[in-house]
Amino acid sequence: MFILFFVLWIIFNGKVTVEICIFGLVISAALYWFTCKVMGYSPRYDLNAARLILRLIRYGFTLLWEILKANAQVMKIVLSPKPIVEPKLVRFRSPLKTEMARVALANAITITPGTITVSLEDDEFTVHALDSSFAQGIEDLVFQKQLKEMEESLHV
Repeated sequence: MFILFFVLWIIFNGKVTVEICIFGLVISAALYWFTCKVMGYSPRYDLNAARLILRLIRYGFTLLWEILKANAQVMKIVLSPKPIVEPKLVRFRSPLKTEMARVALANAITITPGTITVSLEDDEFTVHALDSSFAQGIEDLVFQKQLKEMEESLHV
């Protein structure tokens, strides 16, 4: 939060000089102290937010990697001379507690080629897989593990 105050100070000033930076550091520190004392803010929130941002970045890269892998598998099926597909409908329960995390998991499954989340009711997912190989291990996805970590970090 302190860094945010300082960055905003620099942006609103429109230029960077030594005097503006020193004065901005003092003003930002005073404002940060005020938010901690009067508004009940804690430096722990900053640490948790930084961890969450790092986990979100990791989740984004994982999602991109899984999409690329699934694209290759779907292309292999589509481009094969005699494609043999065995569509499968899979139901599984997720240990995710929050609705936001469940919806994020459902969306991650849907945007990954070869799988579509058909239904999400409470903690039960119904997923259609283009091929039975896509359905293997779907209840233990890496997305789910990372979303669980983010969920736990928010409730600490």
